[in-house]
Amino acid sequence: MFISSAFAADAPTTGAGGTMELIFMLVIFGLIFYFMIFRPQSKRVKEHKNLMGSLSKGDEILTSGGILGKIAKISEENDYVLLAINETSEITIKKDYIAAVLPKGSIKSI
Repeated sequence: MFISSAFAADAPTTGAGGTMELIFMLVIFGLIFYFMIFRPQSKRVKEHKNLMGSLSKGDEILTSGGILGKIAKISEENDYVLLAINETSEITIKKDYIAAVLPKGSIKSI
């Protein structure tokens, strides 16, 4: 009496253009993901791997925790490095925690 009857509208039909647009959007998102996330990350991993391969005894390094030291011994079989912090203190760290190789004489200049 007070409320009129409601009728559902016909649903619009989506043709082949709707699926093509969806595929196009997925391809665009895939390219954005590749160029913004995957490619730069793989470059960083490759650079870090090259850095780990070029380490030698006597290199001055910076760890990801901020520790400066000189490599006293490198263990090839288990990926650990003996790091001399000063003349009396040495610590053992995993190679993965090395962030950078510093130029020779960096520790004495600090």
